[in-house]
Amino acid sequence: MHALEWGMLVLLALIWGGSFFLNAVAVRELPVLTIVLGRVGIAALILLLVIRIKGIEFPRGPGLLWAFAIMGLFNNVLPFGLIVWAQGHVASGQAAILNATTPIFAAIMAHLMTKDEKISLRQIVGILAGIAGVAVMMGEAVRQQAGSVLAAQCALLGASLSYGYVAAYGRRFRGLGVSPLVTTTGQVSMASLFLLPIVLVVDRPWTLPVPSGAAILAVIAIAVICTAFAYGLYFRILASAGATNLSLVTMLVPASAILLGIMFLGEHLLAHHLAGLGLIIAGLTVMDGRVPDLVLRGVRR
Repeated sequence: MHALEWGMLVLLALIWGGSFFLNAVAVRELPVLTIVLGRVGIAALILLLVIRIKGIEFPRGPGLLWAFAIMGLFNNVLPFGLIVWAQGHVASGQAAILNATTPIFAAIMAHLMTKDEKISLRQIVGILAGIAGVAVMMGEAVRQQAGSVLAAQCALLGASLSYGYVAAYGRRFRGLGVSPLVTTTGQVSMASLFLLPIVLVVDRPWTLPVPSGAAILAVIAIAVICTAFAYGLYFRILASAGATNLSLVTMLVPASAILLGIMFLGEHLLAHHLAGLGLIIAGLTVMDGRVPDLVLRGVRR
């Protein structure tokens, strides 16, 4: 990758790592579903405006709308909700570490849901290392019978599983000629429509105490920067550097989330959190394949 592409990759990692920090700020004052609706709703309005300005015709049809609904549910509503709820019980750095297991679940779901993306021996080794990392991360909560922490960690793994499912499900858009911008807009729009009546009935936002400026700005930043802008940056990197290089962002996000949590929220991580992170990153590195291949080439020389 060129310097510009590395710069964009690091920027994306900082933005997505920042989403965990912003979630931690918002969840102190706002209900989970209200935060998620604010995120996808504002992002949907921005992306719909972009589509209008670009003169792109939004595709219609029950099959496509259903696909957008599935993507919105499993790529936005469910994982965003689980992550925000979990961050009411664990530090943002811990949340980002467990979220880094997404490629592991993506490989498993692709193996189960597709005919041409079967798990290789190298991926099995990487998956086992990742599972070991998760066990190290969660082992302390199990030993101490910390129910809320353990439930939050399970919720974070559920979010990663949801993302992994969408990674395999989203392959169907390749043959439909739907642009990434339209796909993103469609899913956040459907997520907003799904959440709006639920939030009105469950959270009743008009009855909530007026949140602080920090909480409001956190939700706006998550929507504008971490969702609308980040998706655009994501697809820009995908087009110029490719999916393999883009996958490196998964390893960088925890670092930015951990640093932001330590610097601004007074969070700290224990030794077993860092050990778990090390095993998960090692597993992702093995699954990625480039570093092991370079090592083997060096040995052969």
